[in-house]
Amino acid sequence: MNKTELTSAVAKKAGLSNKDSAAVINAFIDVVKEALQQGDTVSLIGFGTFSVKDRAARKGFNPKTKEEIEIPASKAPAFKAGKSLKDCVNK
Repeated sequence: MNKTELTSAVAKKAGLSNKDSAAVINAFIDVVKEALQQGDTVSLIGFGTFSVKDRAARKGFNPKTKEEIEIPASKAPAFKAGKSLKDCVNK
């Protein structure tokens, strides 16, 4: 399912227009991005938690030249599914 299909499905389920549904989905995405940029987590009980994980600096290899390179530390967004979502998927 892509964003357009999600927008249509949400519009149908919530009785909204596609335009209103797209606005809601875009607002949700923006709010999650802003929270993660500030270092916060976004927890939706039963669905899951969006958070930021720290990645340590490490050594890697350039696959083309086999040269060792230093990969800098970074932050990565993460999602951990909640129990209800896991149970729904595993039925």
